[in-house]
Amino acid sequence: MDQSAPGEAILDYDAARQRMVDAQIRPVQINDPRIVAVMRELPRECCVPAALRAIAYADQSLELGRGRVLTEPRIAGRMVQIAEPAAGQRALVVGAGTGYIAALLARLGVAVVALESDSALSAIGKAFCAAEAPAVVWRDGALAAGAAPDSPFDLILIDGAVRAVPPALVDQLAPHGRIVCVIWPEGGVAAASIGEASENGLATRPVFDVALPLLPELEPAPAFAF
Repeated sequence: MDQSAPGEAILDYDAARQRMVDAQIRPVQINDPRIVAVMRELPRECCVPAALRAIAYADQSLELGRGRVLTEPRIAGRMVQIAEPAAGQRALVVGAGTGYIAALLARLGVAVVALESDSALSAIGKAFCAAEAPAVVWRDGALAAGAAPDSPFDLILIDGAVRAVPPALVDQLAPHGRIVCVIWPEGGVAAASIGEASENGLATRPVFDVALPLLPELEPAPAFAF
């Protein structure tokens, strides 16, 4: 099917997708065959505005405006892999954006709720998922609030970096559930991390260093100095 927009150069997106997997995904130890197979299939070019489709498979995060990005393929794949999703689990994707990670998880058999506050991004994501992962349920709302009516979740994945995980998200975890996100402490190094609820709150551990911008909506308010 020709997925090009009027006036857009017709590119071989399938070939670009296979090159992405072979050159970017497999070399960084994304070795779960389920994830590799889905990333070979999902049309990432449909997750960006038409003007960016020619670079949809580049090894970089793509700016979508208003401080938001389509996460770099190798980062998206590694975050899904460390989440260890299993068919039948329930997941919340916070900052679902244009739907790539939500669709990836859904293709793995996970029941996905995609939460997004930016209507322009969610419009792309809803159309993308309707075509590629129709089981994804979309919610429009504040990212920090999560999706309490749909909880509890076995997995919560935040698609973007945060200084700290919003407390409401921790409250929406199922017993033994986990949160996967990039935590970027003030003055520190950003790292993709896994968090699990404990008696002392959310216990997190870094897994790999990563460059991913902060989600603007979840940045803490600036402190006032007197």
